[in-house]
Amino acid sequence: MNTLTTLSEVLNQLKERGYTTDFNVGDNCLICHGNSLELHPDEFVVDRHYRFEGSTDPGDQAIVYAISSLKNDVKGVLVNGYGVYSDPMTDEMVNALRTREDSADTDSEITFNEATPQRPEGDRPINAELIEIDLIATKQQIRNEAPWENSDRNAITLFKNENMRIVMIALHDGAEMKTHTASGVISVQVLEGGISFRTEKKSSDINEGQMVTLQAGVPHSVFARSESVFLLTLALKI
Repeated sequence: MNTLTTLSEVLNQLKERGYTTDFNVGDNCLICHGNSLELHPDEFVVDRHYRFEGSTDPGDQAIVYAISSLKNDVKGVLVNGYGVYSDPMTDEMVNALRTREDSADTDSEITFNEATPQRPEGDRPINAELIEIDLIATKQQIRNEAPWENSDRNAITLFKNENMRIVMIALHDGAEMKTHTASGVISVQVLEGGISFRTEKKSSDINEGQMVTLQAGVPHSVFARSESVFLLTLALKI
């Protein structure tokens, strides 16, 4: 299988295959502004889809739908975020895309991180039936990248799908992740060093080999008492 690993590669190949129309999300339809065409959920199918993980910024996360409509004799693409910057969609549109997505070709179900200047290889799977993760190699990589040299932290997404996310995070001594909340239940497992994990009601100092869990929506912060590396696992609500 010739695996496509970047967003631009996918869009170029889909264009060669006739998916030349650019769709946008409307109130309850897909819209092509070029010719004012509107496709409602019962008028199109998703032939394939591709997910991409860029850097740790949620804005770099995207999903590409290859869409066709026999009724309107048109083929095109919809590029939509699946992080905090995703376009809002009605339940009907979400269900339409999800239903067809579930029946997409199996080779498009494998998700790769998108190549970026920070991580130019772009061929590391982050969603597949089985993924092997080398934590030792990842700890070395996280310390060899520019963000670790130029800021107080770095992070690498190891796994991500609709239900779960695993991220390795490294913090310099004294670095702090300010108070924030998570949309699902989380666990934090310290691989190196020691951190203080704080909520409004409790503070826990956890060290290498220890972990904490936290229910969804609870404000919390993380402070590195020494140079630290930990795994953050997020279980999303279904």
